[in-house]
Amino acid sequence: MPLPELKIVLMSVVPGPSTGTIADPTRVLIVESQPDLGTLWQKHLERQDMVVHRVTTQDDAIEFLGSNDVNIIVLDLVLENGAALAVSDYAQYRQPDARVIFVTNTSFFSDGSIFAHAGNARAFVPSDTPPDDLAAMIAHYGAEGR
Repeated sequence: MPLPELKIVLMSVVPGPSTGTIADPTRVLIVESQPDLGTLWQKHLERQDMVVHRVTTQDDAIEFLGSNDVNIIVLDLVLENGAALAVSDYAQYRQPDARVIFVTNTSFFSDGSIFAHAGNARAFVPSDTPPDDLAAMIAHYGAEGR
């Protein structure tokens, strides 16, 4: 008696929140007072298939967070118009699964105390962090919140 033909099918499935099979893209909000720097990060992240929205002020960030879900917030610690911790606090209340990556060009909070002040903080990096490194952190922490 001949043996039956055996077929092997290999599948790769990426779990996702909505369907259980396909992951949604990482949704990022950049809150950065320096438009050139924010644009640099935005373009780099969009090339990696992330959905990115960029604002420059606390008010614009809070307005956006009030009506749009995000996975990650890249937040300049020293905003020209507004307070970064107010954005972080609002995000923690409105979107508790959103993670925050703080960026700064100062030594303020360099002792790591930002993590005591912002429960949604996941990283604290210099503003001149290479875009590839920032994108890797966003991908990592973005997956954590989904």
